[in-house]
Amino acid sequence: MKHLVVLLFWLAVPSGLIAQQVDVYQRPLTFEPDRDFDALHYKVMLDVDVQQKQLTGQNTITLTPLRSDLKRVTLDAVSLEVSDVLDSRGFPLSYKQGKDKLHIELARSYSHSDTLTFTVKYALREQVSGLKFIDQTETNPFQVSSDCWPNQARQWIPCYDYPHDKVTQEMIVTVDNNLKVLSNGELIGISEDKERGKHTYHWKQNKPHSTYLINLSIAAYTVIEDSLGALPVNYWVYPRHEQDAKRSFAKTPYIIDFFNRIYGYDYPWEKYDQVISTHQGGGAEATSASLLGEGAVTTKQEEIDFSFEGIIAHEIAHQWWGDLVTCRSWEHNWINESFATYSDYLYKRFDWGEDEAAFDLVRKQGAYLREAQNRYMRPIVFAQYESPGDNFDSHAYPKGAAVLHMLRFVLGDETFFRVISEFLHRHEFQAVSTQDFMQCVKDVSGKNMDWFFEQFLFKPGHAVFEVTKRWNEATKTLSVEIKQTQDKWDRVPIYRIPVQLGFYHPGGKTVEKVWLNEAVEKFEFKFDEAPLLVRFDEGNYLLKELTYPQSEEELLFQVENDDMTGRLWAVDQLRAFNDSPKTIQKWNELSKQDEFWAVREAAVQRLSEFHRNSHKAAFLEGAGDRSSKVRAASVNALGKLKDPSMLGNFRRIYETDESYLVKAQALIAIGEIGNSSQLRFLGEAAKVRSPRNTLKNAAEQAMEQIRKAN
Repeated sequence: MKHLVVLLFWLAVPSGLIAQQVDVYQRPLTFEPDRDFDALHYKVMLDVDVQQKQLTGQNTITLTPLRSDLKRVTLDAVSLEVSDVLDSRGFPLSYKQGKDKLHIELARSYSHSDTLTFTVKYALREQVSGLKFIDQTETNPFQVSSDCWPNQARQWIPCYDYPHDKVTQEMIVTVDNNLKVLSNGELIGISEDKERGKHTYHWKQNKPHSTYLINLSIAAYTVIEDSLGALPVNYWVYPRHEQDAKRSFAKTPYIIDFFNRIYGYDYPWEKYDQVISTHQGGGAEATSASLLGEGAVTTKQEEIDFSFEGIIAHEIAHQWWGDLVTCRSWEHNWINESFATYSDYLYKRFDWGEDEAAFDLVRKQGAYLREAQNRYMRPIVFAQYESPGDNFDSHAYPKGAAVLHMLRFVLGDETFFRVISEFLHRHEFQAVSTQDFMQCVKDVSGKNMDWFFEQFLFKPGHAVFEVTKRWNEATKTLSVEIKQTQDKWDRVPIYRIPVQLGFYHPGGKTVEKVWLNEAVEKFEFKFDEAPLLVRFDEGNYLLKELTYPQSEEELLFQVENDDMTGRLWAVDQLRAFNDSPKTIQKWNELSKQDEFWAVREAAVQRLSEFHRNSHKAAFLEGAGDRSSKVRAASVNALGKLKDPSMLGNFRRIYETDESYLVKAQALIAIGEIGNSSQLRFLGEAAKVRSPRNTLKNAAEQAMEQIRKAN
């Protein structure tokens, strides 16, 4: 994902400055719909004409009524030309097709104890977003690729298209012999039709899932076979991707195995595929498969800055969260997305290490806080939306992940993961609600956590803390006052939540957990001497904004002795002492010596912000850092010096550094100091292919700078 400048979220934003640009409470209430039947199985047969970009098909539907007098069945069907509806004996049924519905009159009345089957024959002759016909280009082969989320299966399959209805499924697809077909579940077989030059793939999904999780992917793919024990794990990629895909996807079985263990529930489907889809930017889950954007397959050079591993882990997590258990209506979509987002954090903590995972959590929290500060605040569980996509935002993804992190803190690790496992086992292959999860928490933990969910799921906002402390030398007493000020925002509560306070002394650290219940709380602690550091939210469990005045000495101690998250905080808070020689020296030292790249990067940024002209040597050293992020920040700082003598350095960095981000910063720096003689060089750089057009965008920015300056 694109590297974002963080740390903004640490700064308290006065409530009067929150720019709520969208009034989400003006959106309509959208409730889970009623239904007359439970669909059990779809047997879909398609003959795909790739030249004409159309298909003919039929869906044989098996269902059971949910009422005692079912005489009419209504299916979702958009853009489909229905030609016939036949009962199980092949006799025609009367039907009427509207703009987005197909109404079928049954031959008789059926009750809830019956099971009935009928077949809808149809054609699709226009281009729809639910099933894209994608032309061949220089970089991708011709493809047919489904995109059923959130309710687009109806555009190529007549069906009941809402997540609370789960079906088993067959997909029998005939295409030209040069194409391969991927769908959900197990491959039953491939039959040849030599006379037509076609073959037919038969896939069967034996366990029920929701229609938005149906997958159909067609292209001249290369299929790379892998496995986790007896579980087939395959990668459907473009032929040019084969070697890079083996490396890019190598950890897939390892990630599945990690989730098996941490969820206490083994991977539930017949196989797992990852398939490249041109129309995907990041990823999209389907049952037993994930559709991934072309950026998922990276060269070794691209992988330096544009690793897809977090997205790969997120989409794998959806095989449990979203596919095995599925939100029954879209206001509960956090069950899909918050759990998948928190799962990729858990994977990073396991595989990438504590610091990388902590920084990932910082970025997740920051993404939500930016949305809250600049767009809107809404409850995570929220039934007011125009379309389901309204709820797929930074509240559903990173905020929900942060809430799960807080729940884990309150419950404790052992209980939290028992809840997770029990919830998956209890509700496997079912559509679920938030209330189902709340009940599971009660049953497993013995704790009524409704107060927690009421605050963090059913109400908007987050905690805004103002913390002050005072040491009384005469009584050897430390007083800590904690204010919650977020109640100035409409509908945002004063939170009941525990917080850990860390007290650092020459001989070590002690931690005290206190419970917050009121707008203002005061706590007193006895010590032999004043702590060197009083750390608010030791362990970094709370989603928050924080104002916390600290002395320069305390912050200088913190950047040396705290965890990564605390060091990042302290580097930024030292802005208040930006003219102090001690702070300037510490930033300089940290830019070179801190063990984690994000702290070094932040130190470089602070030096560039306040004292760039006197720290050229530090920036030059940073331009050789082992982390491309630190190198990029250092080159950015050097560019802002506007030193013409550096032009050759920037050309050399562009030509020799392997990182696209660093190369891009070198181009931008050339724009800062260059003249019209550099335009030809920059024009050539703009032609170089790079992930997300990183070099093209940077070169064009540099050329624009030069043109404006001249």
